[in-house]
Amino acid sequence: MKKMTGGPTTLNIKIALLFAATLMAVGTLYYTQALVQKLQEKERQIVQLYAQGIEYIANSSEPDVDITFLFDNIIKPIDFPMIQTDAEDDINFDSHSDIKNIRNIEYDTTLSSAELEMFFKEKVREMDETHLPIIVTYQDSIVLQKIHFGDSALIKQLKYYPYFQITIAALFIIIGYIGFSSIKRNEQSNIWVGMAKETAHQFGTPISSLMGWLELLKMQYKDPDKVLDVAEEIGSDVEKLNKITYRFSKIGATPEIKSRKVYEEIKSVIDYFQRRLPQTGKSVQLTLEGDEKVCAELNSELFEWVIENLVKNALDAIDHKEGKISICVKENRTKVEIDVSDNGKGIEMKRRKDIFRPGYSTKRRGWGLGLSLSKRIIEEYHKGKIFVKSSAPGDGTVIKIILKKS
Repeated sequence: MKKMTGGPTTLNIKIALLFAATLMAVGTLYYTQALVQKLQEKERQIVQLYAQGIEYIANSSEPDVDITFLFDNIIKPIDFPMIQTDAEDDINFDSHSDIKNIRNIEYDTTLSSAELEMFFKEKVREMDETHLPIIVTYQDSIVLQKIHFGDSALIKQLKYYPYFQITIAALFIIIGYIGFSSIKRNEQSNIWVGMAKETAHQFGTPISSLMGWLELLKMQYKDPDKVLDVAEEIGSDVEKLNKITYRFSKIGATPEIKSRKVYEEIKSVIDYFQRRLPQTGKSVQLTLEGDEKVCAELNSELFEWVIENLVKNALDAIDHKEGKISICVKENRTKVEIDVSDNGKGIEMKRRKDIFRPGYSTKRRGWGLGLSLSKRIIEEYHKGKIFVKSSAPGDGTVIKIILKKS
């Protein structure tokens, strides 16, 4: 029998998520850098246009060329750092016109000329590492000026934005991973605790019954007929213990599914409980009704486990003397429907989904894992459904099971 393992699937999912995250990061970087390059090219074109304007004025034969258009429409809108120097990359800080050619750069005006010269030489060097300077020539041969320029604030922000975005996303993923890991560890802990409680819960009924039969056997050892009856019941409980062991061995394995009569499968569980209800100390009427011939695709041992869990939970929910538990089997065109009803204390609306969650319990024993296992058995192994059909505090509960009809 093949085992069902989730390791490779989980690993594949993690690899796929990591690949998708890497792809998104690379895509974001590529797209942002493409935008940065376009903006840089646009700024370079503005500087080139400015340089061509200066060349036009320098090479013009008309002495009084109007440069108002050049100043108002090209120079003023520039929002990136720019420095105009002579052919030797020098700036004359004693000249007011040279100082005007420094744009969008903050500096300390109290510095001396030598200190300013060192400061702006460093700025020019930094700009030239990013962008080659634009040369302004006279008669296409004599270098008049060099225009050095850097990136605008918008371009700098765009350069660093994807790294900021990736960092925030990485922090979010790390925090989410830690949070989900913590939740998973808690859930696994609840599952193990629930499994231990469920194991004790499952073995509790037949073991208690065996102890009772042994006491009865001691009392009736002189009556052969009664001894045989007690021995038969002891055999039933031993068989029950064997079934429980088999059920737990099926967890994580693929069960054998066959067409079986649903009514007969449930009746065997009802008969077992009927003989042992007096030991509970409660007066409970346990009934089964419905179509006796309808068949469904199921595994007997696991399906009986589900019915037992539902009956035990119904018994625990009955906190008064006159209890009623009824099971009804009916069919429609393609499905078999099973309703398990009780007149117990009921379930609040907001708790209906919680009862199928691993580790959820409202008492010292019982619903820690039983209903969670029942849900898995019905939905994963039998491809059916199980849910709370109706319930209200004080009015009891109806749990519905839907199976595929044979």
